[in-house]
Amino acid sequence: MAVTAAMVKELREKSGAGMMDCKKALNETEGDVDAAVDWLRKKGLSAAAKKSSRVAAEGLIGAVTAGQKGALIEVNSETDFVARNEAFQGFVTGLAALSLTHEGDLAALVAADFPGSGRTVADELTHNIATIGENMTIRRAEVQAVETGLVVSYVHNASAPGLGKIGVLVALESTGDGGKLEALGKQVAMHIAATAPQSLSIEDLDPTLIDREREVLSDQARASGKPEEIIGKMVEGRLRKFYEEAVLLEQVFVIDNETKVGKVVEKAAADIGAPVKITGFSRLVLGEGVEREETDFAAEVAATLSS
Repeated sequence: MAVTAAMVKELREKSGAGMMDCKKALNETEGDVDAAVDWLRKKGLSAAAKKSSRVAAEGLIGAVTAGQKGALIEVNSETDFVARNEAFQGFVTGLAALSLTHEGDLAALVAADFPGSGRTVADELTHNIATIGENMTIRRAEVQAVETGLVVSYVHNASAPGLGKIGVLVALESTGDGGKLEALGKQVAMHIAATAPQSLSIEDLDPTLIDREREVLSDQARASGKPEEIIGKMVEGRLRKFYEEAVLLEQVFVIDNETKVGKVVEKAAADIGAPVKITGFSRLVLGEGVEREETDFAAEVAATLSS
């Protein structure tokens, strides 16, 4: 029987597989959607190798916390469609939880056993590539931990609990009230998601970054024709502005738009009942730095049905 676009769409929604694979499965099973799902599942690992060269810049950031520890994981897929697949979401969530014990070490993570599968993480990834029908990569992981206090996570525009396109961890060291500490951490994490700081403190900034910024600012100041002693003061003033943009503790808190984050944390100690210190943070943005291919989805559908 003739394979229609509606049949391909239904199979793709059920399986999460690619359109070409769905069309082939329906042709092989004479349009039986349930049989086509089984056919796709039986394709095995050989399908994965054919997809390994395709650009994977979509996917999900997964975030998980367990008291004094938290982890972020980025798993990429080729399309946002697959990011909505429950099997893919379960894989990302499982990886995030597993990352808690591997300190962000990807080599150790992919060699670990994936819970409930009887396979390693690497083999589970390959299995998912074959079953779902798209290239996938485990791109990076981040872990934050404190000895006393909490690690708080925030996922911007979450598509499911702990899953989204921007993930943040904030490590807060304190012996104060846990509930109030978590509320503060959530606000700071939301701030980080919005402002993308480059470091926690001025001391943490890469010295080469500061040197480069100072050189650029110096050249700009000299172009004004001012004397050298004035230029030095101009550069230091502009560097302070740079710190206010790049350094978390120097940034103006987006919640009140007037107080520096460092002062917000300092003042929060009175309400929390003990001093609070931000010891670290992590921020992952899905596909950041990956060169994406521009695709015409309508043209892809038309090409699939005509081939």
